[in-house]
Amino acid sequence: MKKSNEQNIGYVIFLSIVAALGGFLFGYDAAVISGTIDQVSIQFHLNSIQLGWYVGCALAGSIFGVLVVGVLSDKFGRKKTMMASAILFLASGIGCAISSNFDQLVIYRIVGGIGIGMVSIISPLYISEVAITQYRGRLVSLYQLAITIGFLGAYLVNYKLLQIAGSGISFSSDLLSKIFVSEVWRSMLGMESMAAFIFFIIIFFIPESPRWLITKHNNNKAMSILSDIYKDTVEAGKQLNEVKQQLTNEQQSNWRLLIHPPFFKALLIGMAIAILGQFMGVNAVLYYGPTIFKNSGMSNGDSLFYQVLVGLVNALTTILALVIIDKVGRKKLVYYGVSGMVVSLVLIGLYFLRGTQWGIPSVVLLVCFLFYIFCCAVSICAVIWVLLSEMYPTLVRGVAMSIAGFALWIGTFLIGQFTPWLLTNLSPAGTFFLFALMCIPYILIIWKLVPETAGKSLEEIERWWISSAKNRTTSK
Repeated sequence: MKKSNEQNIGYVIFLSIVAALGGFLFGYDAAVISGTIDQVSIQFHLNSIQLGWYVGCALAGSIFGVLVVGVLSDKFGRKKTMMASAILFLASGIGCAISSNFDQLVIYRIVGGIGIGMVSIISPLYISEVAITQYRGRLVSLYQLAITIGFLGAYLVNYKLLQIAGSGISFSSDLLSKIFVSEVWRSMLGMESMAAFIFFIIIFFIPESPRWLITKHNNNKAMSILSDIYKDTVEAGKQLNEVKQQLTNEQQSNWRLLIHPPFFKALLIGMAIAILGQFMGVNAVLYYGPTIFKNSGMSNGDSLFYQVLVGLVNALTTILALVIIDKVGRKKLVYYGVSGMVVSLVLIGLYFLRGTQWGIPSVVLLVCFLFYIFCCAVSICAVIWVLLSEMYPTLVRGVAMSIAGFALWIGTFLIGQFTPWLLTNLSPAGTFFLFALMCIPYILIIWKLVPETAGKSLEEIERWWISSAKNRTTSK
């Protein structure tokens, strides 16, 4: 293993941070909705179905985004696809702030959702392809950290803008008064346009993925970028030749390679852990946290503040995961974290079932939620994007991640749509018991079917899938 001072770590970190800014936009766009639900519902007189659609429409856009991003990124490159997602976020933020009716609001939320779906695949994909092997887990986890900071940023912006709107401040412009005071949800949704503009500009300062360039036979440019990363032409040449050799071994078209037994199995496993992860409750808490807290007896101001605490724990724990993911390994983090999630979900369910009768204060519920977020952030939230960016061969990595991401966003959409129904018909206790139950198949799949990828190059992981398939064939 090469010493870190022989590699341009600072440059790689810069590239990873730029790509991870897409995660901030993802997190902000996904979480900002939580603070606007009550305001938008009252202003547009939404029924429960329309309210579910308001929350879920961006997720529907995300599903479309992940379906097209693989093809776009494999054809036009990772960098141009990131730029396209930044433009979509920018249009969504401005559009939501000035939309004149509910239909327009939904359309612009869908536009932002497409950006979410695209960036959820392309940002970790880009990071994994420029990262140095021994730091790849931590670097890809920067994307998840950016998501959590986006969540926290949205919660803080919602909380502060609501305070400003209630402070009696006045604006000379009727439009500004409408956006920041009388209909403050507009400014909450619109603030992401500032971050989107910064993301768009800074993408100009990063190169294309060298692995994508190699697939397009642009070896000279790829070699130049790899030399910048490794500060050593010998090591850069070695990396270039390893990717070229692996591509030579993959002499099939993209889709034929994808249905090749070892990679098809990897695809199915990726889809399974992507969709199961959404039914373990995290997005129900992140989207509907203020509503859940409010229904437990807290005031509206307290519920938004407690959601800020949820976002803070989420961000700080992700920093911890970023530090330890390459040392502890992906699988161990899942074992520890998901076990803690089961315990906390059961405790939350018991609180809603008997907490009032037993005289348990609501602060206990908050502690259980924060412990749940801690366990989730240190395990499945940190691991999922790392694993999905590592599991697939170079030629089809974009398409395969799109399919796995499609499964993830289907699960997210369903949770966004049906959480209000679950809370009403299963009761809060039954809903959280269901989330705890869904943790069991997730941990079994990770235990039995997923390899430990920490410390392995992308090409080594690819060869592992091929080798495991051959071993099973030989043993039959």
